[in-house]
Amino acid sequence: MIKLSEAEWKVMNYLWEEAPRTIMQITNHFKETTGWTKHTVMTFLRRMEEKGAVHYEEGERAKLFYPDIEKTEAAFQETEEFLDKVFNGRLGLMLNTMVERKSLSGEEITELYEILKRAEEDSTL
Repeated sequence: MIKLSEAEWKVMNYLWEEAPRTIMQITNHFKETTGWTKHTVMTFLRRMEEKGAVHYEEGERAKLFYPDIEKTEAAFQETEEFLDKVFNGRLGLMLNTMVERKSLSGEEITELYEILKRAEEDSTL
């Protein structure tokens, strides 16, 4: 399991949009919104490489960074960890909390119905 920090998630989402990316492309993308410098981005990428989240290849003029994990797999791992930590692994408990707090919009409720309907149909196949 690869655990990503909030900042690493930002970098990964940028790489998942389109890869490869250079350090300068990543730095320029986040410079205004985060204030990250080239050194900061290099530190993130080194840590992410050590975790097995990214790798690089030598390009003509710069290293080219690629994601090594799929977004869906990273999201699943993060969701599982969150559910285990906060709701003892119980999705129903999480959803009940959301309903009780009136945190779900009508659109989200409809979306959940559709997801559950598909899951039910798939389980009967």
